Amino acid sequence: MNRKEFLRNSLLGAGALATSGVAKAVIDNNIDELKPLDILGFNHIPNTDSKIMANTVLHKADTRGHANHGWLNSHHSFSFANYYNPERMHFGVLRVLNDDTVEAGRGFGTHPHDNMEIISIPLEGDLEHKDSMGNVATIRHGDVQVLSAGTGIQHSEYNKNKDKLVKFLQIWVFPNKKNVTPRYDQITLALADTKNKLQQILSPNADDAGVWIHQNAWFHLGNFDKGHSETYTLKDQRNGVYAFILEGDVTIAGQKLNRRDGFGVWEVDKINITADSNSRVLLMEVPMSV
Repeated sequence: MNRKEFLRNSLLGAGALATSGVAKAVIDNNIDELKPLDILGFNHIPNTDSKIMANTVLHKADTRGHANHGWLNSHHSFSFANYYNPERMHFGVLRVLNDDTVEAGRGFGTHPHDNMEIISIPLEGDLEHKDSMGNVATIRHGDVQVLSAGTGIQHSEYNKNKDKLVKFLQIWVFPNKKNVTPRYDQITLALADTKNKLQQILSPNADDAGVWIHQNAWFHLGNFDKGHSETYTLKDQRNGVYAFILEGDVTIAGQKLNRRDGFGVWEVDKINITADSNSRVLLMEVPMSV
């Protein structure tokens, strides 16, 4: 696909999302919500800080949206709640990437979602989940949780502990099927499987490694020693890859990246990753149009 076609398809996809209703606010507390938008935008268009190639976008950690509510300290890679940046609305179907820290004993009260694939990846502490399907669970570092909201669910998320923080990534992906039956799943990873390699933690297939979602997407985690190099080959060359650097310093496709930086690349069949220090990386391969 040439660049003109790519941008045209992105415009059509954004317009469809803007009228579909999935961007409506889900609750009225201005925290865990998507604001109503006329157009979801084109955050995958390269910004002025990303001039390496015509098919990359760079989101430095200190350029993310930030909201500190006292009990919740959240950094937004894409527009969310009161943070709005028309150039950072989504990367393909990747709509939300929130880096959340919740104070001891606090959390998100019961609130609704629909037609969204919601992935939670704890980084520290214990996060308690309850939902309208009757699920009650605690997720910890090394776990991955997925919630297919489908026709509609309600859930709450709380820091289970009274004496320490909980830190987790909250990721929302637009599904490729609407109004599915809501579904909950949770797995515990073998963390040794991320040592100097990429461990698959999510896919479109229920019988594949990791959790699965209603979307042609694959997520991988890697823990790399300094100097280690890895090549990631895309499962679908129509997709793009958004890398989020959890810890350390890495170089991906020629771009030097640091802790909590985000970097997207598309129209490639593979990307090279080199750890410039001991590093932890999350790779999210997603479709670039809806």
